[in-house]
Amino acid sequence: MAKEIKQIVKLQIVGGEAKPAPPIGTALGPTGINLQQFVQTFNAKTSNRKGELIPTIVTIYKDRTFDIAFKVAPVSFMVKKAINLEKGSATPNKTKVGKISRKQIREIAAKKLPDLNTKDIEKATKIVEGTCKSMGVEVVD
Repeated sequence: MAKEIKQIVKLQIVGGEAKPAPPIGTALGPTGINLQQFVQTFNAKTSNRKGELIPTIVTIYKDRTFDIAFKVAPVSFMVKKAINLEKGSATPNKTKVGKISRKQIREIAAKKLPDLNTKDIEKATKIVEGTCKSMGVEVVD
């Protein structure tokens, strides 16, 4: 018999750097799970992804146990990391903040493919290009 799910919480946490303080404590505290156990489990499982923003889905059960599922980092995070960018443009249609090559876009699309709603690498590339455009990053060949 499967456990009864109490709640599902979605968080974005930097890998290997979880602490029971806000915002994690604020999001998970009311659920009744052991925060220290969550932090230790999260940090142990993400120690190889330190410094990377990790979308995390925490499934909390009625008996106060939990499961953690990890997703691939957001495309915007990967784009900023690929071209050493601090942040995207406030006015992306007027002000360009950087340039990215099609090769880099394809690499990012390949990494993000499991989390996207397509299995075609060409369509995934288009999704990444759209994110670049909305960040004010120019795509070059």
